[in-house]
Amino acid sequence: MPRLDKLSESTRTTLLTMPLDVNDATPFTVPGKPLSAARLAVVTSAGLHLRDDRPFASGDATYRCIPSNAPAGDILQSHSSIGFDRSGVIADINVVFPLDRLREMVREGALGELAPTFYSFMGAQRDVARIKETAPEVAERLRADGVDVVLLTPT
Repeated sequence: MPRLDKLSESTRTTLLTMPLDVNDATPFTVPGKPLSAARLAVVTSAGLHLRDDRPFASGDATYRCIPSNAPAGDILQSHSSIGFDRSGVIADINVVFPLDRLREMVREGALGELAPTFYSFMGAQRDVARIKETAPEVAERLRADGVDVVLLTPT
């Protein structure tokens, strides 16, 4: 992310005056079982998708399904934002989508299992209301997959 003083005045003003969605009432739910017995899914806003999927467009409120067993080399990023540095993700997808680390945790017994499907949204959403239309569908899919814990990786 660039420093504000490195951005144009118009971009800086846009970012500084953008309304924020403040949510002080989000409940915290203690997991019903230890992580070593839990099924975990990842939900990210990194704009990731499989190589054959339709890339994300700016402001795209849809989501992409990524199988938890997908090879890292089959996952691409189409996140578009002037302030987003992709170099870390290009070097190692685990920076935003820790597939390898989670698989290691399952092998070591620290985590029960991975859900069959992970989900990716496009970050840099200016209209949060649009995500509120698609996110409930992902929540239903997570419930249907018997997910106990979701790791959110905001980007």
